[in-house]
Amino acid sequence: MNQFLRSLTPTQQVAALFLIVFGLLVIVSTTAFLLSFRERRNPVHDAAWQAELAHYRKLLGTTWFMVIVFWIGWALGETVATVLFALIAFFALREFITLSPTRRGDHRSLILAFFVVLPIQFWLVATARFDLFTVFIPVYVFLAIPVASALADDPSHFLERNAKLQWGIMVCVYGMSHVPALLLLSFPGYEGKNAFLVFFLVFVVQTSVLVQHVISRRTQRQPFAPNVSRSFNWTSWGIGIGVASLVGALFSFITPFRFGQALAVSVIACIAGSMGHLVMKALKRDRGIPNWGKKGVGVTGANGLLDRVDALCFAAPIFFHSIRWYFNL
Repeated sequence: MNQFLRSLTPTQQVAALFLIVFGLLVIVSTTAFLLSFRERRNPVHDAAWQAELAHYRKLLGTTWFMVIVFWIGWALGETVATVLFALIAFFALREFITLSPTRRGDHRSLILAFFVVLPIQFWLVATARFDLFTVFIPVYVFLAIPVASALADDPSHFLERNAKLQWGIMVCVYGMSHVPALLLLSFPGYEGKNAFLVFFLVFVVQTSVLVQHVISRRTQRQPFAPNVSRSFNWTSWGIGIGVASLVGALFSFITPFRFGQALAVSVIACIAGSMGHLVMKALKRDRGIPNWGKKGVGVTGANGLLDRVDALCFAAPIFFHSIRWYFNL
């Protein structure tokens, strides 16, 4: 089997990967649907078990969303993939801003963020101008946004308003832009296989989040930060990181990394993603909402898009810069 896979072209190998992933998702999703259907027709378990099943189905929905997005991006090429992730960043930022109070004086800054900063950032990614795209938002946009806001002549809550907008741009635009950037990294002897890197990143981060949720619900340990997250505790966090990192190391054969390198970058990505997920929960608590969509429906119509990509927005830049620095790319 291994010899057969090695005989395939890089495009055929990536296609085979997506075929396997879609097959597994169909099996798991069908099983979850049949269990839910049986519980509705003839309840066997208590309400807590049914709620847990519903939660797992939501996690499966998130996984389906991520896999389909990456499949479309890979199938249509690097340029289309960059545009696709730019659209995701646009809707994620819109979701973030919609649930953050704004004033008339913010209109210029918002136009700058959505229609100038976001397109330029992803254009820099598409043209592989890595040195500029890594500093464009943290340096130039960081200084430009408050200037635009000051010119609007509205000093009320000036620092708070600008901080919220800059935070949203960093998470939704800067963080997300590093995902298509992975497709443009040039590893010697790894040409045409960068889609595996994107899959690897998403797979280990999603595995970490999923395992943490499962362990947390099974062990029922005291949460470390109950006002932020009732499910976060160091035991489930450590187990999630360990399991996902080991899985990532076992999948080192689809990456340009050796086993130890794959283990190390998996640990880095999982820590960044899980901490980012916790930070976004804190922001939701501050806004007084359970998720980024009202009553489970995202304000963009995307059904809580930011809930689905928050961990990735934190993990992608750390993952990207770690491997670019280590391999001197």
